[in-house]
Amino acid sequence: MAIDDKTRTELEAAAFRRLVEHLKARTDVQNIDLMNLAGFCRNCLSNWLKDAADAQGVPLSKDESREAVYGMPYETWKAKYQGTATPEQLEAMKKVHPGH
Repeated sequence: MAIDDKTRTELEAAAFRRLVEHLKARTDVQNIDLMNLAGFCRNCLSNWLKDAADAQGVPLSKDESREAVYGMPYETWKAKYQGTATPEQLEAMKKVHPGH
């Protein structure tokens, strides 16, 4: 099945919005776990959103892109939901993403 560019973009945008809503609902999933298992996290998504905005000349700050992904200011999300990384999580992070 051939999909035109406009439809493909709309489908990709819908999938992105669904992923973001899913991550907003799953506050129990820590960013370090996402990084260790999938190689990306909420911060990555917000950075990719900002990169896309920058490429299109759309003004979007880092804080605004993070709030779009987290559903609230990043510092608020961290205070409410971010736990302390365990030694095992940190060790896994070193193995999977050295220098990150």
